[in-house]
Amino acid sequence: MTAAPASPPTPATLLDETAIRECVERVAAEIAQDYPDGVVLVGVLKGALIFLADLTRALANCDVMIDFIAISRYAPDSGRVRILHDVGLDLSGRDVILVEDLVDTGLTIAYLVEHLRARGPRRLEVCTMLDRRARRIVPLEVRYVGAAIPDVFVLGYGLHQADLYRNLPRVVEADPRVLREDPAAYLDSLYST
Repeated sequence: MTAAPASPPTPATLLDETAIRECVERVAAEIAQDYPDGVVLVGVLKGALIFLADLTRALANCDVMIDFIAISRYAPDSGRVRILHDVGLDLSGRDVILVEDLVDTGLTIAYLVEHLRARGPRRLEVCTMLDRRARRIVPLEVRYVGAAIPDVFVLGYGLHQADLYRNLPRVVEADPRVLREDPAAYLDSLYST
């Protein structure tokens, strides 16, 4: 008789709901101070959606317009992405913040910054919930950062594996080897606690 395979250990929490809320409120306060006359937030789909929603609500005393942009994943061995959904708002002469869930190598965000810069915004800044600086390849300034994280694989609060875990209300460190074998490996342990 063979024993059932052991469940992987529950991933460690990097940011709980309280820490996330504090990050969002701090970033919102910084943005509101810098943009008292309002700002356009451009969220990168799908990952930034949850952060963008919370950030927008936290900017209660600031005039906020929202739009979205979506890109394809990097094609294997090409380093190229393509725009799947583009911003519909006219950005010319406006103050714009590109909102991302996680910035690590900087390749994607640098591409998107150049794409949006061509639209003629008055000012264009980058905001991310998580900044994994250890993996940075492209030198770029991320003006608004919720939290810096170490070079670990993370899930939750918009971050996913095979489109799972996005709705987890915290950020956890997961083992990518476990997820490669079974993207749903942590569902029971993460959603039962």
